[in-house]
Amino acid sequence: MRSLRGQTSQNVFLIVVVLTLFLAACSSDSSPSSENMSSSNTSEESISGSVSVSGSSTVEPISTRVKETYNDTVSGDVEITVNGPGTSAGFREFCPGNTDINDASRTIKDKEKESCVPYVELKVAFDGIAVMVNPDNPLECISKDDLYAIAGPESEGNTWEDAQALASSLGSTTTGWPSGTIDVIAPGTESGTYGSFIEIVLEKKAEARAEEGAVSLLVDENGDDVFIRTDYAGQPDDNVIIEGIASSSNGFGWVGFAFAAAAGDAVKVLEVLNPDTGECVAPSIETVADGSYPVSRSLYIYVNTDKAATNPALVSYVDYYLGNGYQDGVENAFGPGVGYVALPADIKAETDAAWASAKNN
Repeated sequence: MRSLRGQTSQNVFLIVVVLTLFLAACSSDSSPSSENMSSSNTSEESISGSVSVSGSSTVEPISTRVKETYNDTVSGDVEITVNGPGTSAGFREFCPGNTDINDASRTIKDKEKESCVPYVELKVAFDGIAVMVNPDNPLECISKDDLYAIAGPESEGNTWEDAQALASSLGSTTTGWPSGTIDVIAPGTESGTYGSFIEIVLEKKAEARAEEGAVSLLVDENGDDVFIRTDYAGQPDDNVIIEGIASSSNGFGWVGFAFAAAAGDAVKVLEVLNPDTGECVAPSIETVADGSYPVSRSLYIYVNTDKAATNPALVSYVDYYLGNGYQDGVENAFGPGVGYVALPADIKAETDAAWASAKNN
């Protein structure tokens, strides 16, 4: 009896063990793991809301590309609007708090800062300003003195012959000038590209010429000196500028390099003389990145930090903009392999640190 009872107890024990293992296995198969639960609860697919972006038409393609891939890969429930009326026009909307982000092809001006919402400035890329003429124009390489003679404050009403004469008096040795009128088709005052071109190409020469007494500078409605010819109707849309130069044999203007590159043979992009090396340099991703192209600049986005504190969709979009969407957004802004110059690692790290500090404060 004692032996039978022992055998029975052993069988019961084995049955209990088997049932326990079976139930544990069923529980494991039917319940999500803690890792899966955590992943499910924190998925960005649940993010919804809206983000409004305005400003520079030069930066607009980057923000648009990032928007598209964000909606495809992060959340399709966030409505993101991107417009490109120009940097200055964008700041007029951003600073009162009407938009979340301002795309900018220049830094914010002191006057704009005076009545602007709290913001963080984030450098996102480099771009060159391409100087363009019609494909029939014989010019190939041009100096900053030549550009001043064509577009500076002494150039009102200049023909190509007048521009050549002025450039020669400034020391230019450029040959191959065309003849006839100059049809300037270029960005207007609302564009950051307008301001960048003045700052990089015209301002110092105009100030020096004014000090010499060679020119009396006009003053705008804000009391600032005008360093550029004013006898042309500025355009806010870079594509309209390119189309205008392509259709005018005497066309001359400038846009962001990526726009000009995307236009192909519709316009002729001129090389610009590097005064340090004496070499003519064409704008390209390589020459903009290494600084050898003389007409280059930084591109920015400005983010309203008050809105970032209350809008998870805005934070998510900027996180993606500077994270997984960054390289593609910058380098493929116009399509595969056609875009801008991504920041080197050290400068990108500064941008990332600025955003991390802004969103966590």
